[in-house]
Amino acid sequence: MPGRALYNTKRWKQLRLEVLRRDGFTCQQTGVRLTGKAPAPNSPVVDHIRPHRGDEALFFDPANLQSVSKAWHDSEKQRQEKAGWLSDGL
Repeated sequence: MPGRALYNTKRWKQLRLEVLRRDGFTCQQTGVRLTGKAPAPNSPVVDHIRPHRGDEALFFDPANLQSVSKAWHDSEKQRQEKAGWLSDGL
C-alpha cells in the first residue's frame, strides 16, 4: 500500500488524535461512541475519505479525514472500496 510508512510518523499520530477530538470520539457514519480498544468494534479508526495512494498532501489533509468505528471501517468502507466506489475519490 503506497504511503504505508506515513502511519508510523509522529505527524500522523498527532493529527489522528486531533481528528478524533474534533469529531468528539464519535463515528461520523453511524454515531457510535468510539470508546473501545482495538480490535473492539467500537474502537476508533481515522479514515481517509478519499484514498490517498501515497499522496502526502491528501494523507495529512484534515478535511479528508473522519473518525469512524472499526466495525464500519472493516465492513462498509471495505465494501465500498472493493466495489470501486472510491476509485475516483468520491
